[in-house]
Amino acid sequence: MTLSLSDWNPVSLPHREPMFGRTVTLAPLEAAQHTDSIWQAVKDHDEVWQYLFDGSYASQTELARDLAEKQVATDRLFFAIIPAAAGQALGYASFMRIDPAHGVIEVGNIMLSPSLQRTTAATEAMYLMARHVFDLGYRRYEWKCNAENQPSRRAAERLGFTYEGIFRQHMVIKGRNRDTAWFSMLDSEWPARKTAFEAWLDPANFNADGTQRQSLSTFQS
Repeated sequence: MTLSLSDWNPVSLPHREPMFGRTVTLAPLEAAQHTDSIWQAVKDHDEVWQYLFDGSYASQTELARDLAEKQVATDRLFFAIIPAAAGQALGYASFMRIDPAHGVIEVGNIMLSPSLQRTTAATEAMYLMARHVFDLGYRRYEWKCNAENQPSRRAAERLGFTYEGIFRQHMVIKGRNRDTAWFSMLDSEWPARKTAFEAWLDPANFNADGTQRQSLSTFQS
């Protein structure tokens, strides 16, 4: 189906400003401020870098140098993920492949330390990023990952992205072939996804110990 977009206008770049949730804050990445806590969270956990373009890092100094480059990147916008319970950065994620002219943007370079994985804060961080881009008027929000990265593929579908297929022999990363799995979420789908996220994130959906009463997929269906 061909959609008429005669009234389409390019959208704005995502804003380099904090995003606040109930369980997490996303702050523009600052190497001087965030390196130490991120290093402490990932030290001796080289597995977190397996499917990322960068890492692992032999020292905090090496990590700091890379975060400083990420901080000033002009083609990507990085945010530190700061769970309220920890009060310090335990991971990061970025907006990348930003195309305001066509209203397309990708969430990527997602690094979640072990203490951040499978937490409410991690899910809320993804909700805040999605909400930001759709509030700006983007039409298409993308998620891509190594096709072998089953946890990332499951996360994409849990978060409400639609699987679109595999780009075979798409990249060479760290000396290995990467087939890339593509997922997307459209602006027409966002209202329902937003409702599901907010229902799942509601404090009433969690027991006193913080465990969920109903899964996000329950609200997505």
